[in-house]
Amino acid sequence: MTLGNVRNLYQQVIVERYKKPRFRGVAEPVHRHHRGHNPSCGDTIEITVSLKLDDQNRIERACFEGEGCSIAMASADLMAEAVQGLTIPEALHLVEQFQGMVKGEGSFPPEQRKLNVMQGVAQYPVRIKCATLCWHTLKAALEASTPLGVSDFVSNEATD
Repeated sequence: MTLGNVRNLYQQVIVERYKKPRFRGVAEPVHRHHRGHNPSCGDTIEITVSLKLDDQNRIERACFEGEGCSIAMASADLMAEAVQGLTIPEALHLVEQFQGMVKGEGSFPPEQRKLNVMQGVAQYPVRIKCATLCWHTLKAALEASTPLGVSDFVSNEATD
């Protein structure tokens, strides 16, 4: 696939997921919930991630709510889809992989290839925070010591 085709696909997926997100809402019942905010972005981006876990601690449903730029919203929608059915450790590993990928460090295997569309963010370093906000928020929700509590995660220079 040529670089032009990759850019076109990147733009198409971002626009599609921004306009018609598939996982916007709240997972019911909520077993994990966390809110993230990126004050360093020109946009006001705030995303709340909610997770419903099954009896084996697998993510049965992941959803997001919030407002932000097209990259942040598309990334949140792709993230919510990607973590369905994963265990908490698997989801945390996926967070690490995604954060590396948007910085130009590798890509996802075929079973998670939808996430590779976000590789285009690496070409725009200023937008990495937009793409990773929901992933930082997911990580905070998964690692929360009070799983049902609501707390804030703020993305800033020190965490990216």
